[in-house]
Amino acid sequence: MRRTLFPYLILLPTLIFLFLFTYYPLFQSAMDSLFDSHLSSDAPPFVGLQNYLRLVQDPVFWRALLNNLAYILMTVVPGIVLALLLAVALWENTSLNRWLRTAFFFPMIIPLVSAATLWLFIFMPGMGLLDYTLAKMFGPMNNNYLGMSNSALIALSVIGVWKFAGYYMLFFLAGLQSIPASAREAALMEGASRPQVFFYVTLPLLRPTISFVVTIALIYSITQIDHVAVMTQGGPNNATTVLLYYIQSLANDTHDLGKASAATFLTLVLLFGFSMLNLRVLEKGAHYER
Repeated sequence: MRRTLFPYLILLPTLIFLFLFTYYPLFQSAMDSLFDSHLSSDAPPFVGLQNYLRLVQDPVFWRALLNNLAYILMTVVPGIVLALLLAVALWENTSLNRWLRTAFFFPMIIPLVSAATLWLFIFMPGMGLLDYTLAKMFGPMNNNYLGMSNSALIALSVIGVWKFAGYYMLFFLAGLQSIPASAREAALMEGASRPQVFFYVTLPLLRPTISFVVTIALIYSITQIDHVAVMTQGGPNNATTVLLYYIQSLANDTHDLGKASAATFLTLVLLFGFSMLNLRVLEKGAHYER
């Protein structure tokens, strides 16, 4: 009995935290989405799926969903590709590479609010670092990157890539260092070129790492909205309103907790679906060392 219970006793603190801060809030959001809850209502009436119906009829919700999908494409794909390139470039364990790894990881240490404040200076029209640099090459510039609908979301995506690429790089470095050198050496001895070794040997062996990194990148791309709140507040004209910021606005500005809970539950379902699809596609045929 001791052998049977001991593993569960070790896991008990983690299970308690998971229940209190993950499963219970998820259950509560699902329940609140079925009631017409507002901040001032003590006994909200049961409305069933009415909140979900109101949600899908709201054009701002669909705009937020499309914005989030675009943001995922503009941060997850470039961020992971850049992280993989950095990991390959800094693979060798030299003193210079160790210093460069620290430099590329440093943006992850900066809180997103502070990073957003820093990038506000970079994107400042006319006087910002970006316009100042472009003016040196092309003449005077006065681009309002955060004030134009066609560039605001791209500007926020640049911040996401800059902040998290170094973090993803560490996982790829760990994955690369776990690949047996004999696998690459055997391919080279058989006459394969270095690009062929990378695409046909290294990348397939990295599939578990890629799957994990894609999953956490998806989570970050949906849950990190501090830079949206600091830099654009969802504007201009909802061009940077993403799902979590939309939910926050519903809860804090309109106090429509029922609709916000419905949006929260749908967002979690969307994130779960993306994660499961990613695990099925990328981990299919993946190789694990034993």
